[in-house]
Amino acid sequence: MSEPTPARVRRSPLRLVDLRETALDVAEVVAALDDDGSGGLTLFVGRVRDHDHGKGVLGLDYSAHPTALDKLREVCERVAAAHEVHGVAAVHRVGTLAIGDIAVVVATTSAHRGTSFDASRLLIDTLKAEVPIWKHQRFGDGTEEWVGSP
Repeated sequence: MSEPTPARVRRSPLRLVDLRETALDVAEVVAALDDDGSGGLTLFVGRVRDHDHGKGVLGLDYSAHPTALDKLREVCERVAAAHEVHGVAAVHRVGTLAIGDIAVVVATTSAHRGTSFDASRLLIDTLKAEVPIWKHQRFGDGTEEWVGSP
């Protein structure tokens, strides 16, 4: 007679949540979500573009409130609770970024693609709306703009 298989212990779906001053690595985020039980992995990569509001962007700086990492973790936990995800990852860059640099990477895994798509969209949209990270853009015409600041 064989022994019953132990129930699979469910670990936290939060796999990688961080703010970094160094370049972000998409492969690190994908690796953090590696899970044989997940049929879908949805990834969003936000990059610094060369224009905004019809103006040329030279570069930008991201600043974060001291509570930003805790808030990012809270957002990830809420998304995980709202969707049947296996894994959640969110990494945002702070500091000075150039055109083309990766500013944010979010990803989720789940058994099926639809769940992962929905969770990833909610994750990036809620992150942008609620996490106290502010963007200071520098334009080619010499003007500048703060985005998301209180």
